[in-house]
Amino acid sequence: MITHNFKKKFGQNFLQDKNIIKKIAAQANTGKDDLIIEIGPGAGALTEELVEKSKVLAYEIDLELKDQLEEKFKDKNVAFIFDDFLNRNIKEDLKNFQYDKLYFVANLPYYITTPIINKIISEKIDVKQMIIMVQKEVGERFSATYGSKDYSSITIFLNYYYDIKKEFLVNRNSFYPRPNVDSVILSLTKKEKKYDVKNEEVFFKLIKDSFVQKRKTLRNNLKSYDFTKVEEILLKNNLPFDVRAENIPIEVFVEISNSL
Repeated sequence: MITHNFKKKFGQNFLQDKNIIKKIAAQANTGKDDLIIEIGPGAGALTEELVEKSKVLAYEIDLELKDQLEEKFKDKNVAFIFDDFLNRNIKEDLKNFQYDKLYFVANLPYYITTPIINKIISEKIDVKQMIIMVQKEVGERFSATYGSKDYSSITIFLNYYYDIKKEFLVNRNSFYPRPNVDSVILSLTKKEKKYDVKNEEVFFKLIKDSFVQKRKTLRNNLKSYDFTKVEEILLKNNLPFDVRAENIPIEVFVEISNSL
């Protein structure tokens, strides 16, 4: 067991429940020739399970864990990079590995969840599947369906790239130190076929603007747009002109974007 001085600034809460750890590892459908990127291995409890399935590249920001982790995994197929994942050139790091498919597994602190996913998307890192643990409320937003209060611009952004599924909840008592909230395991699987968007820049700006004031109607949020084109698409999809963004499916946003 790794002894450690837990640091709040890194959002450190180490998962203790071995059954949950095994269950998380089981979500990654990997083979021996695949590579798993793990962020924040902490005490290495999940790393132990992952390395039985595939090669592992683990990023750990806390240098105090370096000696203990390297000793624990000295005879295992794990490579550690003790640095901030957000500051790394991931494609350069990956050049040191031969692998078939790339997977991503992490227990992500709330403050860093979206920046990490944004980095993977913006740098076009070809990840087949992400298995991430996030705060329950964050998971609700990521996996929400239109018409629900949790449906937002981040929901659409992520669902544009991935099929998102809530796998199971993780009680706060499964961690040490114990966090103030429960968590959820999400799987984000790369879409086989993306939406037919003519201009991604226009599409993502439309999404951002549509949700800028969530309780306002689409018409109020899109005052700078040619709303006659928006109305045509709403009418075609039997949606009222005073509809809010949270009640519009992603497919309709694609149609609106393409018409603009």
